[in-house]
Amino acid sequence: MNVGFKEWTLVCDALGRGEQSIIIRKGGIAEGRAGFRFQHEEFLLFPTLFHEQVAKLKLPADTALPAMRADGQHEIRYRARVEWTRDVSDLAVVQRLAPFHCWQDAEIEKRFRYEEEKGKPGVSVAFVRVEKLSAPSIFPDSPKYGGCRSWIQLPELPDEIQAVPVIDEAAHRALEREVLSNLS
Repeated sequence: MNVGFKEWTLVCDALGRGEQSIIIRKGGIAEGRAGFRFQHEEFLLFPTLFHEQVAKLKLPADTALPAMRADGQHEIRYRARVEWTRDVSDLAVVQRLAPFHCWQDAEIEKRFRYEEEKGKPGVSVAFVRVEKLSAPSIFPDSPKYGGCRSWIQLPELPDEIQAVPVIDEAAHRALEREVLSNLS
């Protein structure tokens, strides 16, 4: 597997700690005419450093962003498997998902309204099973990892790297039931 999904570093950390099992996406500038889609069932979480992300997340204002690696390389620590997705076009439904993610309400509403002028407000929600890699995948930076797009191609993981779920099956299924009940 070498598909990477670009997400804010602090969101990747929340997913990796098992504090979040959903991803809410509106798409990026480079997503094309069709907009964003969870087009891959399995992907590596590619953390991005966006300095304003602390203010857009439900975190203490003094939360520090992790430092970039001094050697200019990227470090991938998590893999995600999409279990299901929903396109949600009702803001009230999206707002009911607030307990299940770390984004500020204003950021979620901004994402929801992103395509409103085109008559297509809404977001894509994915319920994911996150796994921690047995060893991080480390590789040099490249311009091909930049830009405002969600999906990128990454170097292949070494065969010896395994992955284990960050939360147990019972907790994951209980969380799934809660998320689904808030989507109805």
